[in-house]
Amino acid sequence: MMVSPTYPDERILFIVNPVSGSGRQKRIGGLIERYLDKTRYQPRIHFTEGKGHATELARTAVTEGVTMVVAVGGDGTVNEVGQGLVGSKTALAIIPTGSGNGLARHLKIPMNFRKAIEFINQGKRLTIDTATLNGSFFVNVAGVGFDAYVARKFDQATERGFFSYFSISTSAYSRYRPKKYTIMVDGRVYIRRALMVSFANSSQFGNNTTIAPKASLNDGLIDVCILRKLPFWKITLLSPLVFMKQFDKTPYLEIIQGKEVIVTRKKGKYVHLDGEPGREDKVFTIQVHPLSLHVVVP
Repeated sequence: MMVSPTYPDERILFIVNPVSGSGRQKRIGGLIERYLDKTRYQPRIHFTEGKGHATELARTAVTEGVTMVVAVGGDGTVNEVGQGLVGSKTALAIIPTGSGNGLARHLKIPMNFRKAIEFINQGKRLTIDTATLNGSFFVNVAGVGFDAYVARKFDQATERGFFSYFSISTSAYSRYRPKKYTIMVDGRVYIRRALMVSFANSSQFGNNTTIAPKASLNDGLIDVCILRKLPFWKITLLSPLVFMKQFDKTPYLEIIQGKEVIVTRKKGKYVHLDGEPGREDKVFTIQVHPLSLHVVVP
């Protein structure tokens, strides 16, 4: 008796950013061939050709009925792919290769490629919130102030990676002056002078630097993290608390949760969305979009 062969019935697209932080993604093809479950998945690989391309590829994948799109890159790549998938049934998976990998680390996705692919094989899903800043999408953390300034400088740098980011941050810190912000959270007004204000959907920027230890990806809320500038001599003393998820216990960080946030500053200038720099008006609105994106988790 002849037995008909079985074919994989789930299409999966790997969107690879060839210039993401680590450079390890250039060998992703061989690892997919070796470790992806071919009895379940029919894979395709597409390399991005510039900013915004990952979003286009992800949107096309949705229209084609692709089951899962894998962002192979850093937080910027995850952001672009997520934009293309939000509101659809297609799931986002992540193979992290960036400088920070904030969302991946929050979700406890392994930095090891083989292990990340093995979790993709399992296909376990979680539905999470996303957010917008004046209509622009983000899924991890957005911000205004010092971190937006550093994001712009880092985007212009020739060297990538954690040490480049750290160098830019430390050299700019002493010169950067805190700004005044009027922050309305669900109708209640707060006036603060801050080094930066972060809008956290997940707990961290990346590299386990935790800004919002209690942030949840599916509670329908944004954690508004208002950071005062530390005296320089206290940075060494208190910075370990960031990695210990304890910095919210210091007097320098205030966290307010809400569904809608309106921020007013003196003039329009820089913001960042998942680490990618941009410009916005002096007044901008952050809105949560509950349970709007499916992600693959361990």
